[in-house]
Amino acid sequence: GKDLIRRIFQAKEALQGDIKIAYLEDYSMTLGGMITSGVDLWLNTPEPPMEASGTSGMKAALNGVPSFSVLDGWWVEGHIEGLTGWSIGDPVRGRGEGRDNSRDAASLYDKLERVIIPLFYQDNERFTDVMIHTIAINGSFFNTQRMMHEYVLNAYYLR
Repeated sequence: GKDLIRRIFQAKEALQGDIKIAYLEDYSMTLGGMITSGVDLWLNTPEPPMEASGTSGMKAALNGVPSFSVLDGWWVEGHIEGLTGWSIGDPVRGRGEGRDNSRDAASLYDKLERVIIPLFYQDNERFTDVMIHTIAINGSFFNTQRMMHEYVLNAYYLR
């Protein structure tokens, strides 16, 4: 973990002036709350199929933050292209072996440049509609009540 953080800081120094990078130390529930309610787009790029539960993206959805994510984890169910957010790349098949991450990267940059950024800056009313649908659809479906119900039925009450 420490080596990864060291590499992040090296990349930050190398990209200084070209790309702004913020590293948030001492992550806490308070900081997590500020992040999930204070961003315009939830970018999530797990290595398929390694998405854990994706609860941060679900919390962001409750705050009207659309997701832009690899189709993995909860986003497979919550994704409605252009309505609750946007997908990166193709759906995950099997265990994701042999997945071409460069295609995902191309999809990410293409969709940001041609769809999401123009919508955000040039059609704020439509972007607001996506935010509203994010709350209405994903916020109402991906919640603690559903999570507890599924834990009880699928994890604790095994037949």
